[in-house]
Amino acid sequence: MTDSYILAGRFGAATRLSPKALRLYAEQGLLVPVHVDPQTGYRYYASAQAPRARLISRLRQLGLPIARVRQLLELTPEARVVELQSWLSAQNDRLADQAELVRALSRQAEGGEPALMATIGLREVPAAKVVSRQRQIGVEGLDDFIAAAEADIRTHLRTSGSACDGLMSVHFHDLVSRDSKGLVEVAIACAGKLEPAGDLLIRLQPAQREIYLPVPKAYENFPRVMHVYDALEAWLDAQSELSCAGSPCETYPGTQGARFDVAYPLI
Repeated sequence: MTDSYILAGRFGAATRLSPKALRLYAEQGLLVPVHVDPQTGYRYYASAQAPRARLISRLRQLGLPIARVRQLLELTPEARVVELQSWLSAQNDRLADQAELVRALSRQAEGGEPALMATIGLREVPAAKVVSRQRQIGVEGLDDFIAAAEADIRTHLRTSGSACDGLMSVHFHDLVSRDSKGLVEVAIACAGKLEPAGDLLIRLQPAQREIYLPVPKAYENFPRVMHVYDALEAWLDAQSELSCAGSPCETYPGTQGARFDVAYPLI
């Protein structure tokens, strides 16, 4: 071997890669030895492979899977940085969500937030005909979806000659988070004869009893709005005679001057 070839052990020490890691990356085609001695089985690397090896090591230290590392290795340094910054932003969002979940568990262990729970009320909601749109959506696209659905529904009501100022409700039929999309329905109450149009559906919202909480201004946005949901759930957990009957919803406008209420239907 020439001086530019380095035994696997020395190469691994120089690039901070263990023998196990070197074997794995060779098997995966990420970092293949330039020569394997057919008699001894010794593996040799070229000194020119060291920058790639160090890059692989650093990417793996981030916890990235091999498939993702492979993709990043094919990018230019500039494009790689852009991808990693986007990944880091998503990691920070995920960590913030996890921190909020820990705080929610802490609030639950302490019996909820008394200031929020004190404003919870019970109400009877009459049956109503609604025009609605449903979509699988995540947190990032939620506000835009709600705004567009409301505008389209109210326009359809107006052009159909129906009153277009009915109460709007946003129903969360599945979990909606940064990591998963869920089924969300935007519905607006209407009256009179009306035909569906495109993906706008017409259905009957049955009469129901619900608990509700007018959302304080400081709690209107995600993730702080989850405090409101937690307070309602803690209140429900403390009731022996009441239980939730379905999906939570947000109603616009809210009561007591709030922009919206969060409500849970009851059995």
